[in-house]
Amino acid sequence: MKAEQPRVVVITGGSRGIGRAVALAFAKEKAVIAILHYDPDEEAAQETVSLLARQGIEAESHKVDVSQKKDVDRIFSQIIERHGGIDVLINNAGITRDAFFMRMTEEQWDAVIQVNLKSVFNCTQAVIRNMMKNRRGHIVNISSVVGQIGNVGQANYAASKAGVMGFTKSVAREVASRGIHVNAVAPGFIETDMTAVLPEKVREAFLAQIPFGRMGTPEEVAEVVYWLCSEGASYLTGQVIHVNGGMFM
Repeated sequence: MKAEQPRVVVITGGSRGIGRAVALAFAKEKAVIAILHYDPDEEAAQETVSLLARQGIEAESHKVDVSQKKDVDRIFSQIIERHGGIDVLINNAGITRDAFFMRMTEEQWDAVIQVNLKSVFNCTQAVIRNMMKNRRGHIVNISSVVGQIGNVGQANYAASKAGVMGFTKSVAREVASRGIHVNAVAPGFIETDMTAVLPEKVREAFLAQIPFGRMGTPEEVAEVVYWLCSEGASYLTGQVIHVNGGMFM
């Protein structure tokens, strides 16, 4: 890749929270950024695009259900055709449908597995041929500390995020010889829209498990994601990096 060519970065779940923070981290290098989202409206996505535009970044937003392979293939083909390839993929899209396992419905199970795990398969497969052809690329999958330690009421979420860890290690082994790095970041308790709705007692219980005694920020996660896609992490692949304030060691 020529030095003057900006990297093309695709971020799923990129309209808010960790996804938005990751987009702003890549703005430091003037990357071309495409954010994918499935929000009910375009408000958050357009706000993210505007924040990037103010920094002189070429940014675009696409509404797509990343759990649907046909839709993913269509959007990624368009991005590759428009920009000549994709250099970085951040699989960040995720949902929760919490319930005690005895009461968990099949619909709650399937929804979380489809969005949190199948989307990682869909999006990675949509870019991997292009990356292998170019013999370079970075993929970072956003997992969760819950995938490592489990959590009451989140059997579906924990299973999906543990699956992301295993997926990351397997694909990393397959594509390393083509110069492609595949890693995962497992955030702990982070200040996002997803955690903002938790009851105060639940928040207090989480904080009691964190040696640093506070929640993390999306920016703290984003800095690790960005580093994994930098030259500083050139000899690193197949790893799960925990960003959790010591909640899991």
